[in-house]
Amino acid sequence: MTYGWTFAAGVTMILRLQLSILVPFFALLLLGGPAPAASGGPTASPPGAEVYFIGLKDGDTIPTKSTIHFGLRGMGVAPAGSDRANSGHHHLIIDSPTPALDAEIPNDFQHLHFGAGQTETELTLTPGEHTLQLVLGDKSHIPHSPPVISERIKVKVVEQMPAPTQASVAGGRRPSPKDAKVYFIYPKDGNYIGPNPVIRFGLLNMGIAPAGFDKLNTGHHHLMVDTDLPPLDQPIPNDFQHLHFGAGQTEAKITLTTGKHRLRLLFGDANHVPHDPPVYSQEINVTVTADGRPPHRRRRGHHYY
Repeated sequence: MTYGWTFAAGVTMILRLQLSILVPFFALLLLGGPAPAASGGPTASPPGAEVYFIGLKDGDTIPTKSTIHFGLRGMGVAPAGSDRANSGHHHLIIDSPTPALDAEIPNDFQHLHFGAGQTETELTLTPGEHTLQLVLGDKSHIPHSPPVISERIKVKVVEQMPAPTQASVAGGRRPSPKDAKVYFIYPKDGNYIGPNPVIRFGLLNMGIAPAGFDKLNTGHHHLMVDTDLPPLDQPIPNDFQHLHFGAGQTEAKITLTTGKHRLRLLFGDANHVPHDPPVYSQEINVTVTADGRPPHRRRRGHHYY
């Protein structure tokens, strides 16, 4: 009896071991294989970096040909091949799973690359349901670590849809969407900077378009230097204190004298007029030094002979 019980218990243990191995194996086959690596590639991304669709959300209906705007927060856009810290370029994934996050993103009709630094694209899709996802890639088209990817959204594409209303507001100003925001990626308030800093502009819930290009929910940047906000119902002045970036730039190298300076961003429409309501940043204060560092302070109590 003892030997029979021992033999039965051994058989039971073997069967349980086989099941513990086979069940996960078959489950992996049913689910289509392992998920893509989540660690990302060799290029680091800063905490809080985020990529997202502007003016497009899960469940939206769009025409067969539509302009898709890409949003980026906490990082800058740079073309492929540019080895600049905290920057990358966009990739649009269409009707395909998230690619492997530790390898170069494929380049085909389902994985569109925007290596020139584009922040929007005109996309043509067949009628029906489609999925879209954004993945930011580094200079070599490899996702960052941690990866900067959007949620995968589903959109419905139709042959015809009502034209969007673009009702003008009093004074001819273009409307801005709810929660639109412009801000400094670099520098931050209180920073010490050099005399030739690269100022990086951030934008949320709107798209970038060059001056003269009148598209809903878009505009271009203007940098105020040591001056107050101009009238918000008129074209923004164009001088050394009101710098225009009508080509759609999201960063600019400027020259400042040593000392303290005030900086503010103001978003303008196709005609350089602020939107309604206006989209402008908080004013920041920076101090320019020859080497971009705080001045050396001699410690108290130290005497030099």
